[in-house]
Amino acid sequence: MRISTKGGYGIRAMYELAMAYGQGPVPLKTVAERQSISEHYLEQLMGMLRRAGLVRGIRGARGGYELTSAPEAIRVGDVLRALEGPISPISCVDHDGFSECVRLEQCPTRGLWKRLRDSMTAVLDSTTLADLCREAQEDNL
Repeated sequence: MRISTKGGYGIRAMYELAMAYGQGPVPLKTVAERQSISEHYLEQLMGMLRRAGLVRGIRGARGGYELTSAPEAIRVGDVLRALEGPISPISCVDHDGFSECVRLEQCPTRGLWKRLRDSMTAVLDSTTLADLCREAQEDNL
């Protein structure tokens, strides 16, 4: 599975909001400048993240976006699912159980794809935004 720019940029935007958690909303322009992401593209991503309940938008002169939960409570996997859909290397092992593959029951590689899905999910769901912030501070970013 290759994470698209949507997922990559979304994680970086959420990192910025996590770094500012508890300090009030962060203007989209600030996030865009700090992460070198188009403000227009960020607006689209924030809409998806808002619909998923991960961020809230605050209107007005001192407005912007903020996390709906503490960074320790938001998993990277949740952010990616909101932006990219199921975390899966191939559709036949999506957790929704739906697949159009006619070879589903006799596929010799399905076990491999399941293990890969489970490994990716384990890493992404065991990493929170707080972990990303901590790692960035340790790396002096």
